[in-house]
Amino acid sequence: MDWLEALILGTVQGLTEFLPVSSSGHLELGKAILGVNAERSLIFTVVVHGATVLSTIVVFHKNVFKLLKGLFAFRWNEETAYIARLLLSMIPVSILGIFYMEEIESFFDGNVVFVGSMLIVTSLLLASTYLRKHNEKKISYLDSLIIGVAQAFAVLPGISRAGATISTGLLLGNKKANVARFSFLMVLIPIICANFKDIYDGGMNTEGGVGWIALLIGFLAAFITGLIACKWMVGIVKKGKLIYFAIYCFVIGLIAILTATAF
Repeated sequence: MDWLEALILGTVQGLTEFLPVSSSGHLELGKAILGVNAERSLIFTVVVHGATVLSTIVVFHKNVFKLLKGLFAFRWNEETAYIARLLLSMIPVSILGIFYMEEIESFFDGNVVFVGSMLIVTSLLLASTYLRKHNEKKISYLDSLIIGVAQAFAVLPGISRAGATISTGLLLGNKKANVARFSFLMVLIPIICANFKDIYDGGMNTEGGVGWIALLIGFLAAFITGLIACKWMVGIVKKGKLIYFAIYCFVIGLIAILTATAF
């Protein structure tokens, strides 16, 4: 992987991690278009995901600080209750990560038809939010678990994590701003843990065609574009403009399927 490929893929990751269009799906499509080996680029995928975690922390630093301050008060309060809901939402994807990691990784093999099909599923999820007209609820513990299940399905390339979790939260009747914030905060610990696991397993070497310069460029590109996309997405959810992303995912998914089957 050269620096230009790293710049393109890092930018794609940063923009699509927060926009409901599936970052993993776009990364797989990007790798297929650029001819990047999927197995050899696993380290790159981990690094750019780490960059978007950092951009999330920067955007929501006030919320993160408030939650940590409440947590270290060592008593049950609004912040610890919120953290409990976040932890509850992480259970489904944690189970998949611990017990089914090999099966999950098998989907990241450059199967463009599969990715395109899952992008269409994402499109339908986003479009379904228009069935819910009133969003006034606070996120409950049960809602947190259900949103967590939606996040677990998003391990599949083409299923947008943001799209799945935000759509689910909105369909449950939760407030738009609360759903957006919860969706972005709930992914922090799973991705951080996944990165540490990769380091522990020895996956953070640069053998296999991904050099440190490419990793650095990809990280910076994902971080900067992630900052922009994260702030933008919060505003989009508040305004309820998800239909445009539903159309986009449907079109890109259809093009991917038709292109792959044609050749």
